[in-house]
Amino acid sequence: MKLQLRNAAPASEIQLSDAAFGRAYNEALVHQVVTAYRAAGRAGTKAQKSRAQVRGGGKKPWSQKGTGQARAGSSRSPIWVGGGRAFAARPRDFSQKVNRKMYRAAMQSMVSELIRQDRLVAIESLDLEAPKTKLLIGKLAELGLTRALILVEAFEEKLFLAARNVPYVDVMPVASLDPLSLLKHDKVVATVGALKLLDQRLGGTHE
Repeated sequence: MKLQLRNAAPASEIQLSDAAFGRAYNEALVHQVVTAYRAAGRAGTKAQKSRAQVRGGGKKPWSQKGTGQARAGSSRSPIWVGGGRAFAARPRDFSQKVNRKMYRAAMQSMVSELIRQDRLVAIESLDLEAPKTKLLIGKLAELGLTRALILVEAFEEKLFLAARNVPYVDVMPVASLDPLSLLKHDKVVATVGALKLLDQRLGGTHE
């Protein structure tokens, strides 16, 4: 598969593997992977203490016989005020099982669909002379964009600093790319280096 570079002079293309960028869209798989990714970010915070976890209660409150009261072995029994819960709640694990093959296939499906919908913009590079927001906005304006996910090969300090105050513009290295970020943005701008690395990570043969 060949992808046209938008800001290259003279006009040029990048060769990408069909295995990573020419996959049919699998809506059910994408939904499953996105749901699992979001569920993994949830924290189960509900927790209660059982009688073994409540502080105190080591001494028998009173004698077994002769007091006229019911037998009691601990003041931290569930029937006592201040005692532990009989069936204490535990933090819930919301994570869902998604193996590596499924995750890779879902990412392949998503980037392939971006290309089919003309939402993936390939560029030669996105270098800024200084970490200035105005410079980044100008670069995006040349591409006809005001909001996008900028995908780069590795962390670039100037680019990250320039983009942090721009609404609806995120900069992300390929190593941090996740399915939710691809769904969040209408347009994805990717450099040649990022596309080559993404091709390799998604199981392509491109070198």
